[in-house]
Amino acid sequence: MTTTTNSNKLNSGIGGTKDFYNWHFSGKQYQVVYETIGQGNPVLLLPAFSTVSSRTEMKSIAKILATQYQVTVLDWLGFGESECPPVNYSPVLFQQLLGDFVKSIFNSSIILIAAGHASGYALKLAQDNPGIVSQLILVAPTWQGPLRVMGLPDGMRNGVKNLVRSPLFGQTLYYLNTTPSFLRLMYKRHVYADETKLTPEFIAQKQQITSKKGARYAPAAFVTGAIDPVTKREEFCCFCPRYQFLYSRFWQKTHHPNQKQKWRQWRNQRELRRLNYLEL
Repeated sequence: MTTTTNSNKLNSGIGGTKDFYNWHFSGKQYQVVYETIGQGNPVLLLPAFSTVSSRTEMKSIAKILATQYQVTVLDWLGFGESECPPVNYSPVLFQQLLGDFVKSIFNSSIILIAAGHASGYALKLAQDNPGIVSQLILVAPTWQGPLRVMGLPDGMRNGVKNLVRSPLFGQTLYYLNTTPSFLRLMYKRHVYADETKLTPEFIAQKQQITSKKGARYAPAAFVTGAIDPVTKREEFCCFCPRYQFLYSRFWQKTHHPNQKQKWRQWRNQRELRRLNYLEL
């Protein structure tokens, strides 16, 4: 598998240098955007999957870390500024992308920080390549897409995914789920406890992501659980035995009760040393 990178200083999302990683997968080439800021030991930040996922979500932490480290932030294929091809988005695809990217871009071990669904892929990378990841930090790890958390059966979730991928109607459905008012509602209920962060500029930046050609394909896979890194909590925990964890978990009162229950169950796994909760 051949991979190349092209460096080009452009208008960037976190104030660093934006680059292009030309990824070869299944006989085709796809362009993946990433950005680097700061100097020092390498840190890779992986944003969470979402309807409007982007590396800019990691801007604040990247800026802080860049005072001591060389920080790289990735836009996953199908999200952010990366190419959005109508491929079959799957765990195999994203695991392969992450492994190829890390091995191509870095020549030493890295500190890996992953949010949301990216956590499962980060854990698997560390498990399969023990010499690559020196430290692993997981931010609000998840392993089930929204419709799976809601308990929808496989057939219904797959039907929703195919509907969103369909021409015309699928684009209309995606548009209705990414209007400024709907994005603000979702971020208020599921992401930010502080509403003041949901400025018109922030919402406009998020909606801009949805205007890209093919922007709906990867989010449809995420929402319906097609790119869940695992299918069961026990599988997620199987990634963990060689690690000792020290976690602090901050809950919003609006978090889905199923999500809270799954975290309490995971906390009780013997692999975890301590897991603290704070209700917001």
